[in-house]
Amino acid sequence: MFTRFGMEDRAAWQQEARTTLMLALPLILGNLAWAAIHATDLILIGRLGADALAAGALGVNLYNAFLIFGMGLMTAAAPLIASERGRRLHSVRDIRRTVRQTMWAAATICLPIWAVLWNGERILIAMGQDPVLAANAGTFLHGLQWALLPFLMHLALRNYISALERPLWGLVVVAATVGFNALAAWILIFGKFGAPALGLFGAGLASSLSGLFMFLGMVAVVSFDRTFRRYQLFGRFWVPDWPRYRAVWRIGLPIAITMAFEATVFNAAVFLMGLIDKPSLAAHAIAIQIAAFTFMVPLGIAQAGTVRVGLGHGRRDPMLIKRAGWIALIMGVGFMTLTAVLMLVAPKLLIGIFLDTSDAANAQVIALAVSFLAVAALFQIVDGAQVVGAGILRGLQDTRVPMIYAGIGYWVIGIGVGTVLAFPLGMNGVGIWLGLASGLAVVSVLMVRRWARRERLGLIPHEVSARA
Repeated sequence: MFTRFGMEDRAAWQQEARTTLMLALPLILGNLAWAAIHATDLILIGRLGADALAAGALGVNLYNAFLIFGMGLMTAAAPLIASERGRRLHSVRDIRRTVRQTMWAAATICLPIWAVLWNGERILIAMGQDPVLAANAGTFLHGLQWALLPFLMHLALRNYISALERPLWGLVVVAATVGFNALAAWILIFGKFGAPALGLFGAGLASSLSGLFMFLGMVAVVSFDRTFRRYQLFGRFWVPDWPRYRAVWRIGLPIAITMAFEATVFNAAVFLMGLIDKPSLAAHAIAIQIAAFTFMVPLGIAQAGTVRVGLGHGRRDPMLIKRAGWIALIMGVGFMTLTAVLMLVAPKLLIGIFLDTSDAANAQVIALAVSFLAVAALFQIVDGAQVVGAGILRGLQDTRVPMIYAGIGYWVIGIGVGTVLAFPLGMNGVGIWLGLASGLAVVSVLMVRRWARRERLGLIPHEVSARA
């Protein structure tokens, strides 16, 4: 009998691994496609020169500080929908309420953010950035900032179909956007097919058009696919639902702050690099883009983990919660271990995607980027652990304590250590990257420890449902 139960238990873990992988793969590929959009922009901007690349990095990082906050708020839809499906598999009204009010929340935050981004040049100058770089970054932002609302609306719909465990259409839409964005950016940056050469502004405008393309693509999916059409998401869309609107903010705001803590610590690193010199800033832009690209894989696994743990939470099934969470952690950390090896073994191969490594004018930037990637390799594993740890805790709708962990780890330790190493101790850019690594390590330990103690902390139900 012990052997039989052992075999059944192993089969359940194997089945959960397959289910998580099948859910995660489209999410991972969609995340990679989204990262490819930003990478394409930077590659094309890099053809304008190192100064343009540095200005683009400043603009993107200021924009991303707000974008990531919005993405965190949109993430509330996934655990709310997954938990509702765990309680009632064929629920329609409650799921529709969640999606609508998540989109309302997106509209709420965009107006004040647009007002801030319109003054991006002034903000960057106030932060001590080079005035010429700040002016060029401001021009870039004037084209880019309008991407925010359509992208967040698209993300709310993408989280909706992912929570229904049908994420493939999200991948199709984002993958199509990669080609659209590359073409639009090429035309608008360099003035092809009779269009004016708009340079950095053209790159930003192309991203805004791409955001609209993604949103309209997702609207088409949920309007015409039979699985999604029955929810009638846009019927009486203008009617308020204040209780559900507050629920989205209750779950989503701590997620948004957590993700903003993580994103802004990297943004702060960009601004600190700008205080060192232009080559450090350009090298950092390359290294962080590579690290961000690899991060898309554990992020997709974390998103799948949120859904699977959320289903277990709604079903009141502790064993499903356990299997889903640990499998997601193993997958995320395992992948990031492989990417760490690649960064150590072949850094110039990766850097060559963004800069011509045979051009002597780029030698200083390349040397700095190699040293930054060596440190990035060290924090790949803990970065994977922290993002998956946060994702599976969100499945339990546990968002406030992880927010505190993120604030302490990223800003007290990460920026604190990085600033001391970079400036008083004279380690410059490498010191900033070591600070980032230390912050990520602390957050990962805290997140995984909280997950491991979930039952003791009362984060999961104790009774198993009849459906489990």
